[in-house]
Amino acid sequence: MSKKSLQDKVAIITGGGSGFGEGTAKLYASEGAKIVVVDLNGDAANRVAEEIKQSGGDARGIKADVTKKADVAAFAKLALDAFGRIDILVNNAGYTHRNQPMLDVSEEQFDRVFDVNVKAIFLAAKEVIPVFRAQGTGGCIINTASTAGLRPRPGLVWYNSSKGAVITMTKSMAVELAPEKIRVNAICPVAGETGMLADFMGQDTAEIRAKFVASVPLGRLSLPQDIAESALYLATQTFTTGVALEIDGGRCI
Repeated sequence: MSKKSLQDKVAIITGGGSGFGEGTAKLYASEGAKIVVVDLNGDAANRVAEEIKQSGGDARGIKADVTKKADVAAFAKLALDAFGRIDILVNNAGYTHRNQPMLDVSEEQFDRVFDVNVKAIFLAAKEVIPVFRAQGTGGCIINTASTAGLRPRPGLVWYNSSKGAVITMTKSMAVELAPEKIRVNAICPVAGETGMLADFMGQDTAEIRAKFVASVPLGRLSLPQDIAESALYLATQTFTTGVALEIDGGRCI
C-alpha cells in the first residue's frame, strides 16, 4: 500500500465545522492526517470529527472562538495532548458583514470582521509557530483569503480590506519564516456554497445568484472540494511559499 500524502501529519483546521473547513478536514484525514477540528459551533466541530473517525481517520473536535487568546491556546494544546505535535495550521475561519454601502457597516461589525479574519491569524501564529520551532522540522500555515482581497468590488469594502490584509500577512510571514522551513500560503476562493454566501450577495435570490455566477468564467461558484484540493496541494508542495492561490474559476482574470 502506498503511503498517503499526509500520513501521520497533524493538522489544525479552524472553521472546520462546515463549508471549506469541513471539506479540507475530511480530505486531509483521507490522506492520513490527524485532525483537530476547530469551530465556534462545538456541535459542528464534534460532528465532523466523529464522521472522520467513522471513516477510519483520527480527529478531535473543539469549540473555540479564534479571536480569543485562551481559546486559541486551548486548541493548540488539544493537538499536542492528543497527537503529540502540530504540522499544519489552516486558518480557515472567516466572517463578513452583509453586502451594503461602506458607511452603513457598524463599528461592531467592522471589529468582528477584522478580529476573525486578521487577528485570529496573529493569535494562532503566536501559539503554533513556537511549536514548529521546537519540533525543528518546519511547518505549514495556510490562510483562507479571498478573491475579494485581489479584485475588490463595492458593497464589501471592509471584508475586502480584511482579506487584503490576509494576503499581505501571508507573504510577510512566508519571507520571515522561510529560513526555518515554515511555509505560509493563502487560498483565494471566489464566493462559494458556504454560510456566508447570502451576506456576500446582500440577499439570496435566483437573480442575484445568476449575476454572481455570470462573473465567473468557468460558470459556477466554488465548492468545498475545490478549496480542500487546493489546501492539500499547498500542504504537500514543499517548495511553495508566499503564494495567494486563486481558486476562482477565472474570476480574477
